[in-house]
Amino acid sequence: MQQYIHLQTPINDLILRTSPYAEILYWGEHLTTFDQQDILSLGRCTPNSGLDIDVPTTLAAENGRGFFDSPSLEGSRNGKDWSPVFHTTHVEQQHNYVKITAEDPIAKLAFISEFELDKNGVLKTRNTLHNLAESEFNLNRLSVTIPLPEQANDVMSFYGRWIREFQTQRQSLKHGAFIQENRYGRTSHEYFPGIIIGEPNFSEQQGKLWGFHLAWSGNHRIRADVKIDGRRFVQLEALYFAGEINLSSNQSFSTPWVYSTYSSTGLNTMSQQFHTHIREHILDFPTQKIRPVHLNIWEGVYFDHDPQHILAMAEKAAEMGVERFIIDDGWFKGRNDDYAGLGDWYLDERKYPQGLTPIINRVKQLGMQFGIWVELEMINKDSDLYRNHPDWLLQLEGYDQPAERHQFTLDLQNPQVFNYLLERMNWLLSHHEIDYIKWDMNRRIVQPGHQGKPGLDGQTKALYRLHDEIRQRYPNVEIEACASGGGRIDYEILKRTHRFWASDNNDALERQTIQRNMSYFFPLEVIGAHIGGKHCHSTYRQLNIQFRGITALFGHMGVELDPVKEGETERAGFTKYISLYKQIRPLLHTGNIVRLDMPDPAIQISGVIAKDRSTAVFAIAQLKLPDYLLPGHIRIPNLIPEAKYRVSLLDLPDTIREQRAGHLMKIYPQWLTKLLNGETLEFTGEWLTKVGLTLFPQDPCTATLLYIEKQ
Repeated sequence: MQQYIHLQTPINDLILRTSPYAEILYWGEHLTTFDQQDILSLGRCTPNSGLDIDVPTTLAAENGRGFFDSPSLEGSRNGKDWSPVFHTTHVEQQHNYVKITAEDPIAKLAFISEFELDKNGVLKTRNTLHNLAESEFNLNRLSVTIPLPEQANDVMSFYGRWIREFQTQRQSLKHGAFIQENRYGRTSHEYFPGIIIGEPNFSEQQGKLWGFHLAWSGNHRIRADVKIDGRRFVQLEALYFAGEINLSSNQSFSTPWVYSTYSSTGLNTMSQQFHTHIREHILDFPTQKIRPVHLNIWEGVYFDHDPQHILAMAEKAAEMGVERFIIDDGWFKGRNDDYAGLGDWYLDERKYPQGLTPIINRVKQLGMQFGIWVELEMINKDSDLYRNHPDWLLQLEGYDQPAERHQFTLDLQNPQVFNYLLERMNWLLSHHEIDYIKWDMNRRIVQPGHQGKPGLDGQTKALYRLHDEIRQRYPNVEIEACASGGGRIDYEILKRTHRFWASDNNDALERQTIQRNMSYFFPLEVIGAHIGGKHCHSTYRQLNIQFRGITALFGHMGVELDPVKEGETERAGFTKYISLYKQIRPLLHTGNIVRLDMPDPAIQISGVIAKDRSTAVFAIAQLKLPDYLLPGHIRIPNLIPEAKYRVSLLDLPDTIREQRAGHLMKIYPQWLTKLLNGETLEFTGEWLTKVGLTLFPQDPCTATLLYIEKQ
């Protein structure tokens, strides 16, 4: 049996010991040379005041081997076989894929680990437990454990809430553990299942770091730990209720896939590697990769659906350049507010006496695609479905389960529920020319009982099956994952969908943070980013169209309003930024994202550089009043040093463009003045990278959009 395996790419390498036990010896920057004899340098001493042998951090991290920290596996067989120790029995390798099987003949368990390293430097791994005995094994925990080097002591994690998703926090990892647990029943607004660990003060453009993501849409636990001897490791796992996972004889159970990557040059490189992996291995657009501009009617009309008014909205939407028109909540029977109707997926004939077809036909005639909203997993108790099938709820009998948004969850593991939902989607999609579904999920799950037992794992997997079945039957229909905005965003649901609604909050100032932090793991083309109305429905803040428009460019753009009610000035603004989006959309959705380190957090600069470095676009956003009168420079990384680049302005705050910014500056920077006067400016890539352009002060909640093109 081969004792060591070396998986390598031009970016990252993984070195595994396979026998007598399996462990990760190295996961990091590419090694130009490697000889198995080099492993000798990794042999540890055995310190005093401890066990008389060295204890490795194996893939199973067994307590029974003397690993005194959190193991990869916890469970028992009627109170026995609770401390297994695994030894490798089989290794399979095909190119950059490895499968290692280890067994404990006493506990009669097999522990199987899979690794796949893609050419972009993203490692995909999971563990599987197989029960070899005749009797049942009760599984409490099963995780992926990955060791990290001693410099990995700066932790960046994610927290949030409804309308304020993807907030970050940093803390030092010196002793003990950082633990994040999500028990909300879905990926959640509160705790995104990702973590970034690196050397102190890693940033967008600097530092060694490892990024990890657990591809799972249910509960989870993430742990970053420091052993008392200084060794570090990270664990990622789905989180289960007591008694939820029981393995019968010859049955297996796997962790969700964990995706990780290493970067020696900061967060930007990490993001680019994740984004390339998503584009090549996870995203599956059915008909086209160009992301059409949306108009969603929700904030325009809410539940007040009038077909004639909706047709007028579609007319105005087409005039503005919208490419996909979406009817949101309120189209089905009994749905006049959020108290009733969920589950009754039949058209409300009082609102739509002629049906949906006349509206769909007109939308198509106007050159737009048609989309519609559903929330299949949910039910209101004020519905015919509940009155006929109260037992279809995901619930624990005898308990009074609290509602959220006046709704409850259907038990998707119940075949009758699954088939009903599939039948209703067959009706909707086979009788109407629908191109797109916005699939919402507006509650957290309490007491997820299935036949009296905990069933959240089964519910999550049944959701995946429902998605898979619908996509198999209707492969040309695109699906957006929405859960009150950003409540269900992860790689596993992305395998079945094509877009996320990042947040119910269209406030551009809040979106600057939400979208930027979401981009650590996700490319812009899957981040739903809409221009909302001047008066934000979520925060009541009022922002100008210029800031709202530039913010929405950096994602999959849409608009959220009633264009009939908007004035000509606002409609003209929407039209302008829709046109601008279409102009730079190919670059935004194929290039490498770059977020710049700035000494003043009031200035946020993000951009995209084409993979061939021929073009780039950058937004310079002023979030609040700056710390300094002179904001410094913008330096564009990774351009071709010897190439000449033309710099131009795609958009600028009106006060600066019209030279009414006397409250900000008496004299403009020379390069800005020349561009405003219509002159052409060219610089070498080296100059723009190392020296850059002098920035200028902007008012809070305004932005400038730069375009850079190789000559």
